[in-house]
Amino acid sequence: MNADLTRRDFFSALGCGVVILCAAESADAQESGRRSRNDARPQSISAWLHIGDDGTVTACTGKAEVGQNIRTSLAQAVAEELRVPLASIKLLMADTDLTPYDMGTFGSRTTPTMAPEIRKAAAAAREALVDIAASKWTVDRKTVRVADGKVSAAGHFAGFGELMRGQQLVQIIDPQVALTPAADWKIAGQSVPKVDGRDFVTGKHQYTHDLKRPRMLYGKVLRPPAFEAKLVSFDDAAAKQMPGVTTVRQGDFVAVAAPDSESAQRAVEALKAEWKTETQPSEGELFAYFKANARPGEDRQSGGSIDQGMAQAHQKLSQSYTVAYIAHVPLETRVAVAEWSRENKLTVWTGTQRPFGVRADLATEFGIHEENVRVIVSDTGSAYGGKHTSEYAIEAARLAKAAGQPVKVSWTRQEEFTWAYLRPAGVIEIASGVRQDGVITAWDFHNYNSGPSGMQITYDIPNRRIVFHPSKSPLRQGSYRGLAATANHFARETHIDELAHALNIDPLEFRLKNLKDERQRAVLVAAANRFGWGKQKAAAGHGYGISMGFEKGGYVATCAEVSVEGGRPKIVRVVEAFECGAVVNPDHLSNQIEGAIVMAIGGALFEQVHFENGKILNPMLSRYRVPRFGDVPVIETVLVDRKDLPSAGAGETPIVGLAPAVGNAMFQATGIRQRSLPFSS
Repeated sequence: MNADLTRRDFFSALGCGVVILCAAESADAQESGRRSRNDARPQSISAWLHIGDDGTVTACTGKAEVGQNIRTSLAQAVAEELRVPLASIKLLMADTDLTPYDMGTFGSRTTPTMAPEIRKAAAAAREALVDIAASKWTVDRKTVRVADGKVSAAGHFAGFGELMRGQQLVQIIDPQVALTPAADWKIAGQSVPKVDGRDFVTGKHQYTHDLKRPRMLYGKVLRPPAFEAKLVSFDDAAAKQMPGVTTVRQGDFVAVAAPDSESAQRAVEALKAEWKTETQPSEGELFAYFKANARPGEDRQSGGSIDQGMAQAHQKLSQSYTVAYIAHVPLETRVAVAEWSRENKLTVWTGTQRPFGVRADLATEFGIHEENVRVIVSDTGSAYGGKHTSEYAIEAARLAKAAGQPVKVSWTRQEEFTWAYLRPAGVIEIASGVRQDGVITAWDFHNYNSGPSGMQITYDIPNRRIVFHPSKSPLRQGSYRGLAATANHFARETHIDELAHALNIDPLEFRLKNLKDERQRAVLVAAANRFGWGKQKAAAGHGYGISMGFEKGGYVATCAEVSVEGGRPKIVRVVEAFECGAVVNPDHLSNQIEGAIVMAIGGALFEQVHFENGKILNPMLSRYRVPRFGDVPVIETVLVDRKDLPSAGAGETPIVGLAPAVGNAMFQATGIRQRSLPFSS
């Protein structure tokens, strides 16, 4: 969290060594660690390494660690290609002055996009070491070996630092540099412990909430009474009388800074403000509101003719499915510390998934060049797609500029529930046709508002229309773990189960009959086999459910056992099979799957944001139910490791399978079909 260390100082501190740059980006761009703000989707992500005199390898990435343990898997990728012990790798992440430009940590893109780039950098460094050794020792480079952080050939032997001492080499990566096949991995592909895991368990790790700067003040924002409220009048006379208090008003933004958080709270309570509010849609009107305000649809995967498919069908089914708004509920609420220098340079420490995006927003907000803004991200206490925006960084920076001192703004849990964006609610309508032999002939799928992720199907249906209809939302909405894939998988896999039931065909058999995709079939069979699908009948009051899906390059299948007593469901057991190409760290992948399943329990059974006329009605954990230890079932994971395929991301896809599997199990237990999330609504 050192704000005084520049990129050039950082290199100087590391000393001599090998610096590797990506060929896809110029050395000048690497030196500045940035790209043009207008270049939103670079063709390649920069990565660089430094091998120090002591043999320590420092790898840099603009990605942020938000609890998904990407620090460990990226370190494994470097260690694998460079042939060094994992303990020799230090990963510098998400510092806009010290790391290369990166769009952000989202979309399960770190493993499939950043890992290959950082592996190429490490492989290029290894080849450079071979060249140096061959030249220094006057030996054929084919005889040079790199292993365990050391280089050897023809009786010569040296550690990386010793070999490089007194030299510094900048090399452009050959984009075709050979990478180690997954089948030959020695460090990647293994269940190594979490890097710095002990610091998180013992409390040694410092989050942004823990950060204190000299002369730091504490900020508090006056929030309006409802969404879209406009400030009519404002009086801060009483607050200004309090010792050390600074007040700021910019348009509808009103905030205070004070020497401690308690004084800041008293000061914001002393502000007098009058707001004008407008009538807005409430919860009971939501789904009709989405339909009424839908914009032209966006075709996502259409083909054939729906009319012909329906004409071929012996049975037809039309149903609507709905999903509620839900909150991210991160362990670490939003927080930012802002500090201005005398030279009008701004440093912000914050937990964000988009440090370079936040830097751009801050530069725009204050009318300064991006090189005068630095954003530093400590390893952050979860995000789940909820920390893309920069409002809390801007709030802290506004107050810091007005006060002339560093300011920390920490959102309360109530602010987090109310003013952070939510997972979109939505309506999904499906009309389908199926032959008596179980072959689906038509699939007409329309999603209103909740989003297009996961709409595409792996089922072999020749006549299909899959359309996303954007709509106006009465609440602030945005990214969430798995995005809209949870909603779309819930609707699709529930509807598939309804078709199977209508034909009296086993749900597993029905899916396999309409499925040619071999990767999808593999996880479906793996989950069913581990679960023991079809081997015994469910006990009274119990039901079994199954679902499957594809998203972000990964394939998933889920089986669930549910008991229902007094109308209340209890998830007894979950088996989930997952395939995301070559597995980088089996234990941590299992942890990802288990965590996604636990998180999915909330959205399936009880998580729901209630609201009325622009006000959130349950903005606290005492009123917003999240999964508890007693809700967690027996969870079994099945990893389908495809070393012949590139690794895909795993942070999102495992969440999509639980809700439909549980809903289908509840139907078997009760005979009542669940078509709305959460099931308790």
